[in-house]
Amino acid sequence: MIRKAEKKDLSRIAEIQIFNYRLYFYPIFQSDEYYFAELQVPSLMHNYENELDSLYVYDDGVVKGFIKIEGTYIARLFVEPVLQNASIGTRLLEYAVNEHEADHLWALEKNIKAIRFYERNGFNVTGEKKLEEGTSEYLIKMEL
Repeated sequence: MIRKAEKKDLSRIAEIQIFNYRLYFYPIFQSDEYYFAELQVPSLMHNYENELDSLYVYDDGVVKGFIKIEGTYIARLFVEPVLQNASIGTRLLEYAVNEHEADHLWALEKNIKAIRFYERNGFNVTGEKKLEEGTSEYLIKMEL
């Protein structure tokens, strides 16, 4: 069910990320220009073309989620919003930990739903923070 992403998956990966960004991040950042003009499937696909080596998808016939793993760092984890709470995110996270020894990530401090998800899966808030680039919002570091 979890496999390395392929070029054919890029549009689906982009869709999943965009739906999540609009649902969970737009209410925080409220940037119409970014979320509804700049953030588009073709440009996001193009950004991910050179990152296929670090992308993995949950695919049971349909790509329902993806994870981006850079060394031991979980750079992205998104599940199709209508399919959340079906263990897809947990399976992707377990894959990163078990197969890639992933042990840390950064989560948006105001994204309480994500923080709780990571805590349920063994990650802990470290107390380390940094500003999300170009914003006044903080990311918090979480580790196993």
